Amino acid sequence: MIPKIICGVDEAGRGPIAGPVTAGAVILTGDFPFHILKDSKQLSHTSRDYASIIIRQLALDWAIGWAWPEEIDELNIHKATLLAMTRAIRGLSLDPHLILVDGLFVPAVLYECRAIVKGDTLVPEIMAASIIAKTARDTWMIRYGMNVPEYEFHLHKGYPTKRHRILVKEYGMSPIHRKSFRITFPE
Repeated sequence: MIPKIICGVDEAGRGPIAGPVTAGAVILTGDFPFHILKDSKQLSHTSRDYASIIIRQLALDWAIGWAWPEEIDELNIHKATLLAMTRAIRGLSLDPHLILVDGLFVPAVLYECRAIVKGDTLVPEIMAASIIAKTARDTWMIRYGMNVPEYEFHLHKGYPTKRHRILVKEYGMSPIHRKSFRITFPE
């Protein structure tokens, strides 16, 4: 019997006030070193980067999907997240039998999909998707930040830290800030 091809899907970047929302889609092999996997938020930066390299090298298939700040502003973050997930799934070269998505909602794709609450702590394929989505987004934010160093994107990756909000108050919004997100400024 041919093993069922299971694809895990997760996103990174729903909460930031700047940058894209990014989704990962991953299909793992049976002999993958599963012990390196956890929810991306539970891994140190070094462990997450290491795991991302291993996932990209050893996964049966993987892809990244993006939804850009303009799309987030136009659609809303929920719809943009589903769009990024759809793009990640479409980027796969294999057709999965089943897609397992972290959370409550699934993208509209022509595959069987199931939403799994806390799937990024339960399902290895979703953990792997979480890791590659987070590392891809962080890398993009750091690289973009080289063009606008005054925003210090390398430090906060677009999340609404106090320092980031102070910088937005001082310099205004950059081209990648989400204009539909409310930014509260520190006193």
